[in-house]
Amino acid sequence: MRLMIAGGGGFRVPLVYRALSAGPFAGLVRELVLYDVDAGRLAAIEAVLASLPGREQGGGPPVRTTTSLAEALSGTDMVFAAIRPGGTAGRTADERVAQELGVLGQETTGAGGISYALRTIPPMLALAQAMKRFCPGAWLVNFTNPAGMVTEALVPVLGRRVVGICDSAGGLVHRAARAAGVVLPEGRLDGVGYYGLNHLGWLYRLESGGRDVLPALLADAGTLAGFEEGRLFPQPFLAGLGCLPNEYLFYYYETARALAAMRAAAQTRGESIHRQQSELYPRLASAGAEAYGLWDAARRSREEGYLAEARTAGEHRDEEDLAGGGYERVALAVMRALSGGGGAELVLNTPNALPGPDGARTAAIPGLPADAVVEVPCRVDADGVVPLPQDRPSEAQLALMLRIKEVERLVVQATGPGPGSLRRGAALAAFARHPLVDSDELAAKLLAGYEAAFPGLLQLWRSDVRSSGDS
Repeated sequence: MRLMIAGGGGFRVPLVYRALSAGPFAGLVRELVLYDVDAGRLAAIEAVLASLPGREQGGGPPVRTTTSLAEALSGTDMVFAAIRPGGTAGRTADERVAQELGVLGQETTGAGGISYALRTIPPMLALAQAMKRFCPGAWLVNFTNPAGMVTEALVPVLGRRVVGICDSAGGLVHRAARAAGVVLPEGRLDGVGYYGLNHLGWLYRLESGGRDVLPALLADAGTLAGFEEGRLFPQPFLAGLGCLPNEYLFYYYETARALAAMRAAAQTRGESIHRQQSELYPRLASAGAEAYGLWDAARRSREEGYLAEARTAGEHRDEEDLAGGGYERVALAVMRALSGGGGAELVLNTPNALPGPDGARTAAIPGLPADAVVEVPCRVDADGVVPLPQDRPSEAQLALMLRIKEVERLVVQATGPGPGSLRRGAALAAFARHPLVDSDELAAKLLAGYEAAFPGLLQLWRSDVRSSGDS
């Protein structure tokens, strides 16, 4: 199989290659093609891969790098996409524009996530169109953030041949299972109930021997304190909620606390990563045998700062999280299953529709539109990705999901075809409708701030975006 990674100069690419070099995914890929618009970043990541321990013994597939999208896609069987238009400097602006207006500034959630999506969806649409031309039978496994929103925009182009992934939901499931003493069979999610959108979901059932053990876990403050999501929220709150929220729901349930922590920080998360990568990448290309060690030390430092605003002073992330190995395992498990390597059950982002015997479509998450991209346990095999039926969410959960889905669809509308004034109006409405903004006045200021930070948005309102952008 030939795998192409769009965004091949990305910081996390070595995690994918490391997983392809040893363990259950070794031998899955005959050639890895790294595509990026930045040749310098490609050279840096190529140096890291060349110095990966064991590479000199022939571990891992051969690697080819290119800045030509046509060359990268021709003959490709599978595409992973992890692009970041605007780079880490863009992420910094996503955060800062929001925070300076007193709104939570985070790269995927709230105003920052909308800004990120507005400039990311057009080049992702261009990538999807290029795939239809150069590798029409290939699958697109998307981890470009905001993953659910981007996947929603791509489904009309690629249909069922696109799936969105994120390690956050699956990580929650497995951490909760370990804490509760539940052994999940490899590649199975028996007795697991999870529903939501990307970065907005809840684990609501966790069975062992046919019995739901989640209530007992939620009642045990000591056990909850032993893993990431259990520490984020007060135990009485979780017991009353009756489920475990995805870590990103911290921004909704603890908005004031999150905003205060972000304001108190000396720099935003984006500024920290931007500074780290600005110093690191120029060193990697010429570091020789030391490149992998430099990269891995930077990776661990970066992982330590993940969701730092949700942790108390002196609290550190779990060693297993710091060790790495999250989303790349999900992506490769999807790839293996889609290519006929055996079925798997994984939490993924895919349309909510369940196929019916008479062609009628029902919803995996009752109460959400059947064509909406949701994040749920799915069955994956050579025939594709099928969501598994879930319980109906509570009214409060459903109301939040419906509102965020409305925002996501407004963003997709803002980046689609049509008059620029209508697209800009959709973007303005997306900011105003988001519950972490919830203000027409703030929405206007946010959009103006992002237009000043990203002049390309002004071009977006003036152009036919179906042919714009570069992935």
